[in-house]
Amino acid sequence: MTKATKIYFASDFHLGSPNAEASLLREKKIVKWLNEIKEDATEIYFMGDLFDFWFEYKNAVPKGFIRLQGMMAMMADMGIKIHIFSGNHDMWMRDYFTKEFGATIYHEPIIREIGGKTFYLAHGDGLGPGDYGYKFIKSIFKNPVCQWLFARLHPNFGIGIANYFSRSSRSHTGDKDKIFLGEDKEWLIIHSKEILREKHIDFFIYGHRHYAYKTELGNGSRYINLGDWMSYYTYAVWDGDSIHLKKYEG
Repeated sequence: MTKATKIYFASDFHLGSPNAEASLLREKKIVKWLNEIKEDATEIYFMGDLFDFWFEYKNAVPKGFIRLQGMMAMMADMGIKIHIFSGNHDMWMRDYFTKEFGATIYHEPIIREIGGKTFYLAHGDGLGPGDYGYKFIKSIFKNPVCQWLFARLHPNFGIGIANYFSRSSRSHTGDKDKIFLGEDKEWLIIHSKEILREKHIDFFIYGHRHYAYKTELGNGSRYINLGDWMSYYTYAVWDGDSIHLKKYEG
């Protein structure tokens, strides 16, 4: 067996979008990739928006995506540490995946020391300057009272409404998330540089923006956006010495 030495990062699967048929094909490709990397992975970070919508009721979760969940459980049983960030489409994660297979769930950015390097990890939504409209909406969605009220809706009704607004939001934004605006205008790059004024970070790794991009920020610090699995099938891997941004061709 291959010695497990690598840490993987992937983001923005958006399972459930744009429809069940396309989502299933994408899910099978993701599971095929996970099956291949499980032989040399020690940890994997899912950096947000695994699902186009996810809400955990007290005794129910959205149906579907069972292939991904089964593979994640298998990897956890093998001893691979599973980390999941909530994104702007699945911010209502609670403890379901923790109880099922011991995943660690993050709702805010974290700083982690890995192999002597400092990693800043976040999905990326709501960080940096601007986007005040979304930040206001996010504060409502994260409000415990609002979440309690939504949980009172029957899943057939509540999930239906949520899926409708998720599709409407994607239709409104179109391909904007795939367009690189330039390093002086990208909010996550600005956010990273602001952090560097206070603390050295070796690697900033984000999801959220649907393009794969890697750049130097100065003084040995690097910015990495993981891209998505709707169009690009890109991910990052840390091999103990360096980090690589790759595309899955399988």
